Amino acid sequence: MRLATIDVGSNTVRLLVADVLHPANWRLVDQDQTVTRLGEGLAHSGRLGEAPMARTLAAVRAYVERGAGLGARDVHIVATSAVREASNGRAFATAIEAATGRRVEVVSGETEARLTLRGVQSALGELAGSMLTFDIGGGSTEYVLAEGDSIRSMASLRLGVVPLAERFPFPGPVDAPRYRALCDEIRARLDGELPAAIRTARVGHLVGTAGTVTTLAALDLGLVRYDGARVQGHVLSRAAVDGLAARLGRLTVAERAALPCLEPGRADLIVPGTAIVTVTMELARLERLKVSDYGLREGLLLEAIKGRS
Repeated sequence: MRLATIDVGSNTVRLLVADVLHPANWRLVDQDQTVTRLGEGLAHSGRLGEAPMARTLAAVRAYVERGAGLGARDVHIVATSAVREASNGRAFATAIEAATGRRVEVVSGETEARLTLRGVQSALGELAGSMLTFDIGGGSTEYVLAEGDSIRSMASLRLGVVPLAERFPFPGPVDAPRYRALCDEIRARLDGELPAAIRTARVGHLVGTAGTVTTLAALDLGLVRYDGARVQGHVLSRAAVDGLAARLGRLTVAERAALPCLEPGRADLIVPGTAIVTVTMELARLERLKVSDYGLREGLLLEAIKGRS
């Protein structure tokens, strides 16, 4: 049985097509992602803009056709932060349904966090002791504190790289005082909005997923072309993250865009994303971060497989 999943995020639309071998195992057929910046301007207006919606609808329609063309019997589409928060988000989801003939599920932050954890664990396995997983997205960041299969606490914060980049733009080399102000704001948000169970936990493992963390891993590995197999499970030290922050900070946005493995549309987002990584490592009081190439879309696939079993 062949299935496809599409994750409509606030910054990126992601496709995964896989053959289901049995309920706990699948084989990759195809995957892709496109930065459409759906959440552009949302923090200011409260609405999805016409141009971002058009870009995103075109990407989703193309991915639905691609999945169907590859023989996927079902195509599961989920929409996250931007769609669930925008005043016209439900209308946009309906427009996607009309254009593709496929149902769109607008998931809650808690469901997004749970599915992300499931995807991460399918790749890294159950690490001994407590694990704090975080997923930096375009419009939100999810945190899940778990031990084995048991989720102890989770939170979805409206702390995404798209609105942060709009409020703290760095078109040239990063200005140190403004970068400190960015980190201070993130620190205040985590201190004020994360549950005490996460803020005070003695975390055994810190795991990061999604574009910012995987890009930092690819840069740390010196990859010329992104390779998910090498990124999967890579360990980023705090010293490596600080070094990458300094390296990125010396560059203009155009120079960042020219770096290998930095996909189009991420050059201005990598700076606030790196700030979230740094502050999260501070919060967890850990000097090492394990990277997962798997996340929400893989968790969604496993959920779809479970639903059909």
